[in-house]
Amino acid sequence: MSIDRSVLSSTTSFYVVATPLGNLRDIGMRALDILAAVDVVAAEDTRHSQRLLDAYNIRTRLVAVHEHNEQAAAESVLRMLEDGRHVALITDAGTPGISDPGARIVARVRAAGHPVVPVPGPCAAIAALSVSGFVEPGFHFAGFLPPKSAARRVALEALAAQTVPLVFYESPHRIDASLADIAATLGGEREILIARELTKVFEQVVRLPLAQASSWLAEDANRARGEFVLVVSPPPPREGLSPASEKVLQLLLEELPLKSAVKLAARITGDSKNALYARALELNG
Repeated sequence: MSIDRSVLSSTTSFYVVATPLGNLRDIGMRALDILAAVDVVAAEDTRHSQRLLDAYNIRTRLVAVHEHNEQAAAESVLRMLEDGRHVALITDAGTPGISDPGARIVARVRAAGHPVVPVPGPCAAIAALSVSGFVEPGFHFAGFLPPKSAARRVALEALAAQTVPLVFYESPHRIDASLADIAATLGGEREILIARELTKVFEQVVRLPLAQASSWLAEDANRARGEFVLVVSPPPPREGLSPASEKVLQLLLEELPLKSAVKLAARITGDSKNALYARALELNG
C-alpha cells in the first residue's frame, strides 16, 4: 500500500483507530491511510493485528499494548510522541477503549498535552443496536458484567430501572450464567437480542423473550461459542405507580413545589415523569 503522510496532522498525534470486528473488508479507507502513514501502531495482540496489516500490504511497525502492560506501554507511547513520531492505537476488534485496552493510554496522552485523534469505524455495541429493532431513544452501555454471579446480580439490579435498552458484552465461558442472571434479575418478560460473532463466518443474531434465552442457548452447543453482544429491552410500562413510588411522591410534595417533587421522584423511583406528574396533580387537587 502506498504511503501518504499528508493524511497525518501537522502536529505529532495519537490516533485511536477502529478496526474490523471480523470481516476485514469493514476497515475504513481513512483508517488504512492512517495505519500506513504513522510511525508505529500500538496493538492489543501484534500477531492478530499483523494479519490485518498484511491484508492491505501495510508495513508499519507494531508494538504490543494489552491490559497487562498498559501502564508501561503508555510510557513508551509518550516517549514516541515526544520524539515526534505519530502513533496509532488499535485493538483486536472494534473501537479501542470501549471495553478494550486503550482508555488509560488515551488518558495519559491527553494529560501530557498531545492531540488524540479519533478515526471512527466498527463498534460491536452499535452494530448490535442497529439490528435490534428496539425503538427507544438512547441506550445504556454497561460493557462486561462482573464475573461472579452475586456481583453480577447487584450490577443488574442497579440497571433495572433504566428506561432505555441495556447493552452488554459477554464471553463464551460466562454466557450461560449471565443470561440466567439477566433473566432472573430484570424479568423474563423483557426482550433480548443475542448477537454472536458479529461480521464473522458463524455470525448469529436472534431476538427473543429473556425467559427463553437460556433454553435457546442450550439447544445447540455451538451457540455458546464466540464473542457476544447482548441488548436487553427496557422494562414494560407500569400500570399506575407502585405503593413505594406513591409514598416517595407524597413525601416530596410535602416539602417541594410540584415540578421539583416530580423531577426528583422520577430520579429516585425510575417511574416516568408523565405518570408521576399526573398523580401529583391528583394528590394536590
